[in-house]
Amino acid sequence: MNLEGYLKTHGAPHEFVAKRATVHTADAADATGIPLERITKSLVVLGETGAAYVAVIPGTHRTRLKEVARAVGEKKVRLCPFEEAHKFSGYPPGATPPVNYHKIKAVVVDEVLRQWEWIYGGGGTNERLVKLRTEDVVRLNGAAVAAISEAPAAREGADR
Repeated sequence: MNLEGYLKTHGAPHEFVAKRATVHTADAADATGIPLERITKSLVVLGETGAAYVAVIPGTHRTRLKEVARAVGEKKVRLCPFEEAHKFSGYPPGATPPVNYHKIKAVVVDEVLRQWEWIYGGGGTNERLVKLRTEDVVRLNGAAVAAISEAPAAREGADR
């Protein structure tokens, strides 16, 4: 099911924001004027068991892989190579929304995102973002909520 159909079927209020084609969250912020901390990165990570997970974090932050692993019950996780992430998420790099994945075992949403009622994420294509309620992102994914990212000031030695 496509992203818009999924959101309508599951009763999630949403809005698509058209933009020029971008891949990185900073470029999406520049293209739309939306603050970077409100645009999420939905990063595919792979566990030692072979399962794939998604970590949803603010565009300004870096992933704390040890905390993602803890949240999903893995000993260790690693970032999925950029060019392979679509095999698990079902979306091209830079277009991955914070919901509606293909081969993902679980999703973890960074707790800092709960400060915002509405957040933005990849809109299923590189030419749009989707605006969703943060609580709908958690609900639709059955997501765990945990401290899985570091703010810019705490980035020394961060994973990505």
